[in-house]
Amino acid sequence: MATHCPYCALQCGMTLREDDGVVTVHPRQFPTNRGGLCQKGWTAAELLDHPERLTTPLVRDPATGELRPASWDAALDRVVAGIRAVQRDAGRDAVAVFGGGGLTNEKAYALGKFARIGLRTRHIDYNGRFCMSSAAAAGMRAFGIDRGLPFPLADLGRADTLLLVGANPAETMPPLVRWLTEQRRAGGRLIVVDPRVTATARQADLHLQPLPGTDLAVANALLHIALTEGWVDRAYVAERTTGFEAVRRGVAAWWPARAEQLSGVPVADLEATARALGTGGRVIILTARGAEQHAKGVDTVTAYVNLALALGLPGRAGSGYGCLTGQGNGQGGREHGQKADQLPGYRRIDDPAARAHVAGVWGVPADELPGPGVPAYQLLDSLGTPDGPRALLVFGSNPVVSAPRAARIEGRLRDLDLLVVADLLLSETAALADVVLPTAQWAEEDGTMTNLEGRVLRRRALRPPPPGVRTDLAIIADLAARLAATEAPGARPEAVAAARFPTDPAAVFAELRRASAGGAADYAGISWERIDAADGVYWPCPSGDGPDTPRLFADRFATPDGRARFHPVDHRPAAEEVCATYPLHFTTGRVLAQYQSGTQTRRVPALRRAAPEAFVELHPDLAARLGVDDGDPVRVTSRRGELCAPARLSAGIRPDTVFAPFHYAGAGRANSVTNDAVDPISGMPEFKICAVRVEKA
Repeated sequence: MATHCPYCALQCGMTLREDDGVVTVHPRQFPTNRGGLCQKGWTAAELLDHPERLTTPLVRDPATGELRPASWDAALDRVVAGIRAVQRDAGRDAVAVFGGGGLTNEKAYALGKFARIGLRTRHIDYNGRFCMSSAAAAGMRAFGIDRGLPFPLADLGRADTLLLVGANPAETMPPLVRWLTEQRRAGGRLIVVDPRVTATARQADLHLQPLPGTDLAVANALLHIALTEGWVDRAYVAERTTGFEAVRRGVAAWWPARAEQLSGVPVADLEATARALGTGGRVIILTARGAEQHAKGVDTVTAYVNLALALGLPGRAGSGYGCLTGQGNGQGGREHGQKADQLPGYRRIDDPAARAHVAGVWGVPADELPGPGVPAYQLLDSLGTPDGPRALLVFGSNPVVSAPRAARIEGRLRDLDLLVVADLLLSETAALADVVLPTAQWAEEDGTMTNLEGRVLRRRALRPPPPGVRTDLAIIADLAARLAATEAPGARPEAVAAARFPTDPAAVFAELRRASAGGAADYAGISWERIDAADGVYWPCPSGDGPDTPRLFADRFATPDGRARFHPVDHRPAAEEVCATYPLHFTTGRVLAQYQSGTQTRRVPALRRAAPEAFVELHPDLAARLGVDDGDPVRVTSRRGELCAPARLSAGIRPDTVFAPFHYAGAGRANSVTNDAVDPISGMPEFKICAVRVEKA
C-alpha cells in the first residue's frame, strides 16, 4: 500500500506491506524523496505493534493517584464531567485545547471546530507554534500568504546558489540532501549559515558560523553589500514591491565590518556570500528553525525576505525565498484551525467575512464563534492560574518535553483540574494526565497531509487500529456528542455527532474543502481522487476543473495591490545576554536518529541504539578550561533550570557556545534550560539562545 512517512514535513513516499501480521516498510518513488528514506522512516512500522502501545483508556484513581485501565464510556464520562464542572465554575474559556503538527488535515480541522463549537472556547493552539510560526508571520506580512516553499522542492537541485540559514537537513530530513548533492554536482554553490559545523555545513562550499542570535545582522550586511555592489534588481523592486526605501536606509548602517564584530563572520565570507547571491542565475534562500526560534524570529526571517526581494528572487523561475517546515503536517496543521487566531483556509478569526463563511459551513451563528486565543507558550504558562484555563485536552503533543522552560510548564500541567491526553504511547505529558485516550497510528487511518511544498498528499490505512483503540476523529465526535447531550437534554448524541462531527475522514475532508473555499489556503478543488491520480495537489486549488499552484508569485503576490512588502528590521540583542554568572551561549537542535520530543523514536530499538541519550556538545578549548573530558557528565545551568548529560567534544562548535538536542526527557531535558521569552508577533519562544554556565557534574 502506497503511503507517506509519519515523521517530518518532507513526507517521503513509502510502501507498506503486511505479511503474517508483520508490517514492513519499502521504498517508493515519489518526487520529494525519489525512493530514499532515513532511518526513522525505515523503522516507522515498528511502533504499530510496540509493547508499550496504549490499547485501553487510562483514568487516574483519586484514591491512589495511579492511572488505571478503564472502559471508553467511563473515560469519556470522566472527561465530559470534568469539562462541564470547570466551565460551570469558570466559564467556557476555562477549557483549552492543545494540538499537534503531526495531525492530519482532517484531524486538525476537526479539532479546531470542536474547540470553537463543541467547547466554545477561544483557547486552542498547537505545537507548530514552536516550529514555523516566525516564518509564517514574516511570509504573511511580506507576501500576503504563508506557504513554506512557494515552489517545488526539485528547484533546489537546479539552483546556481543555495543559501541555507539555520537549517540542517542532513540530520532533520536526510532524503532532501539528494537535492543538495544534485545542486553541487551541477556546479551550484551551497552556503550554510549555522553556529555549528553540522553534517549539512560539512557539505557546503562556504560555511558562515555566526554567534547564535546574530543572523539578522548577517542578513542586513548581505543586503548592504548587494546595494553597494549594484546587485539589487531595481526594475523588480520598482515593479513588484513597496517599502524598499526604508529598508535601504536601514541597512546602510550595516557595513560588513560592523556585522563581523557582532556575529564573528569574517568580512570576506560576507562578501563572498553576497557575490554568490547577487551574481548567480538561479538563487534560492531558505530559512529554518535556527533563524526562527528567537524572540526576534519574525524580524530575522524578514531580513532574509528583504534580501530575496531586493535581488528579485520571489516569483522568478528557479529562484525564490522559502522555509523548510519541520513537522509532518506543520503546514496543513495551521491552515485549518489549530492556531489561536485562524479558521479553516488560513482565514483570520477576527475577520467578520471569514467568521460568517465558516459559521455557515458549520451551521452555527457567526456571533457564537469565540474570538482569538493566545499563542502556545502563553496558553501553557497560564494553565491552572487564577485567570487561565483549568482544563486542557492534548492531541498529538508532548509539551512536558517540547515547551521552553519545561519544568515550569510541567508544574502548570500538574495544577490543572483536568488534563486529558490522546496519544498512542504514554508520553511524559500523558503520564501526568487524569485521563489518557489511546489513539490510532498513521498506518491505521486515512487522511491527508500537506508537506513543506504545500503539496497535499494522501495517507492511507493499511489496517484498522487494534481492538480498544479509536481514531482522534472518533474521540472528538464522541466528546462533542456527549457535551451536546449534557447541554441540551433530550438530544440524541448520535445525531449530533453525525451532523456536526463525522468520523469518516473522507467526509471531514469534503467539509474542509467547503470551509477553506475562498481562503488563502483554498482546498476547494482538491479531492482525494485528484490526489490519487497525481503525486499530490498543490494549494491554492479553488476549482476541481482548474489547475493547482506548484509555483506562487509568478504574476503577483497575495496582497491587495499584488506587490510584496519590504519591512525595515534591525538587529537587537537576545532576550538574555551572557554575564559573569552565565558566561556561555546555549542552543538546541535535532539529531539524525530522533524526532521532536522523542515519544516515538526513543522507543524504537535501532534509533535508541544510534542516539541513546542526551549529550552536551562543547568545544575542546572550553572543555579544557572546565576540566572536562569527552564523556564526562556535565551540568548546564540557566536562570530557569539545568540539564545533566555526558559531554561530547567537537571542534565544530564555537568556543563560546554549547549545544544539546531537545529530544530527551528527565535529567537530559534541554528545555529545562531554554528561555521562554517570545517573539511579539509570532509567539515563537527563544529556543535557540540563552545564557548558561557549564560545570563538571
